[in-house]
Amino acid sequence: MTITNTSQMLDALANNSSRVVWDKASLPSAAAGQLFSLWRATGVPGQGAIPTTAAVCTSALVGSIGFANQTAPVTSYYGWQTVATSNATSSVEIHDRLAHMGGLSGIVATAQGALTLTGLSAERLGDTNYSDVQWWLEWYADTGATASNATVAVTYNDDTTGNIVVALASTTRAGRMMPVVPAVAGKFIKQINSVTLAAPTGTAGNFGITATRPRTAVYTFVANKYETFDWAQLGSPEVPRDACLALIMLCNTTTTGTVRGQGKIAHG
Repeated sequence: MTITNTSQMLDALANNSSRVVWDKASLPSAAAGQLFSLWRATGVPGQGAIPTTAAVCTSALVGSIGFANQTAPVTSYYGWQTVATSNATSSVEIHDRLAHMGGLSGIVATAQGALTLTGLSAERLGDTNYSDVQWWLEWYADTGATASNATVAVTYNDDTTGNIVVALASTTRAGRMMPVVPAVAGKFIKQINSVTLAAPTGTAGNFGITATRPRTAVYTFVANKYETFDWAQLGSPEVPRDACLALIMLCNTTTTGTVRGQGKIAHG
């Protein structure tokens, strides 16, 4: 069973939905135009743990936006959301956090870390060519003042391998997310095999590898005023069973600012 028309969506929102609550504290040391994860921001949902070894993320993790998992053939869709931010003109992305690992060091200049998507359901992965998956380097503690390059060794969807260079700025801050973008047109990353720094940054810090699947996004125009997004504006993205829904902010100033909102995930 799926929701296929407006009447079914409105009925599900009114009578068969999970309530969503956001109330996230601000993170410091951001910068305009940078992407910051709210995984470690305190509030609601709770502060996510810093990962160590590679692991699949699920809806049971602290840090995930909670909703009621449904039994097939019932399907869930993101159908309504309000958002208010303490910083004006803020953009908030909602992702399914698929897998993550942490514990990489800013003072190690040899290969470290790896992340695969083994164990994830097909409905969470999306397209079988991995084109729905976004890969990141994510920071949990600041690395050092020496700028460096990270060479990310990857396997593509056709099982060929390659290297992607991600430039690390001086003192990369906790919360920062740097996209790992395929270096070959028409190919998509299947897994990350290692990360190697060209030079130590001077401080160990803590960073890792994260894989997500973007679901939808919302935005504000002015500070501390709610904006409302219905199912059509959100695109009614499917929320797979056991999805680990988490927030990423495109910053416009030196903090992420507070993020608050209420929403509904419709089931039908």
